[in-house]
Amino acid sequence: MTKRFWIFIIILCLLFIFVYFFSSLFSSSVSYSIEDVIKEIVKEPAIPPLDKVAYDVKLNKLANNPPIPTPPPQYDAEGNLIVPIEEPVLKPTLWPVKTVYPSDGALLPFHRIIAYYGNLYSTKMGALGQDPEDVMLAKLDIEVKKWELADPNTPVIPALHYIAVVAQGSAGADGKYRTRMPDKEIDKVIAMAEKINGIVFLDFQVGFSTIQEELPAYEKYFKMPNVHLGIDPEFSMKGTIRPGKVVGTYDAIDVNFAANYLAKIVRENNLTPKILVVHRYTQKMLTNYNLIIPLPEVQIVMHMDGWGEKAKKIGTYKQFIYKEPVQFTGFKIFYKNDLWEPNTILFSPEELLKLSPIPVYIQYQ
Repeated sequence: MTKRFWIFIIILCLLFIFVYFFSSLFSSSVSYSIEDVIKEIVKEPAIPPLDKVAYDVKLNKLANNPPIPTPPPQYDAEGNLIVPIEEPVLKPTLWPVKTVYPSDGALLPFHRIIAYYGNLYSTKMGALGQDPEDVMLAKLDIEVKKWELADPNTPVIPALHYIAVVAQGSAGADGKYRTRMPDKEIDKVIAMAEKINGIVFLDFQVGFSTIQEELPAYEKYFKMPNVHLGIDPEFSMKGTIRPGKVVGTYDAIDVNFAANYLAKIVRENNLTPKILVVHRYTQKMLTNYNLIIPLPEVQIVMHMDGWGEKAKKIGTYKQFIYKEPVQFTGFKIFYKNDLWEPNTILFSPEELLKLSPIPVYIQYQ
């Protein structure tokens, strides 16, 4: 504390004493406490209100729609310019999506999230868990800096996307073909994220369970302001075939349940909006997308989760992300699976910034 600070505190205390005794002479209804004065001095700064104009401007930039073509000028036989009688009809665009404005403190679209995905028990499930903590965080920082350089106008937030419920090839004691990660592992990931001023996503591969059954098991974590949610339709099994043998599916009902579940937590705990990431790379992985309802408390990211060569990934993005808009988009980079074809390289940030719409969430696995 500086000398000026303590002088300021002393002056406020003297002012409090003066007000207290003065008010006691004329009114018995005025009541103060020194705790009230201190709370006013040290209270947390208020979250700035949403700038709707800036929000709309950013959404339009993310849409990255091609420029409106200008028709060539037309001239009559004498060389005079022909002025069109009617304005040209503009082709409607799918992006940006017109949805509800988020609550104050929303991260999107003002930031870009760069995430490492995986599980601490496995070196094969992704970049999170493949290397020791310090090596992993250093590699993530390299990706963060690449994006900061490619798009300096969009601040980057690092993230750890941890698979908290892992689909299994065996039924397990309850026959649900999934395993819940213990609190001690999730606590490790949260501690890692704190070291880099990052956020955490807990990802759910529910197997033969449901998102409705699994989310409450981790409610205490979603009450934390820096913990968000990912749900993976690929491992949400609706028939009798076990996870990993066929691609699972979610419906808008499931996504809306997850969004409303988070929204209730946000309201009850006075939190800033949560982010809900939904993985997708096939048509049937998500049904009735048009019935998904974004909420002020929850921002929804449809995440292109497919792997392969660049042309294949772009095709998936255009087919299932661009054509079926919800709110925001994401894009996954596989360090290994994207390089299986000979003479291939990973997407650079500069290349992904050319997509329409531009993804705000990038995940590395």
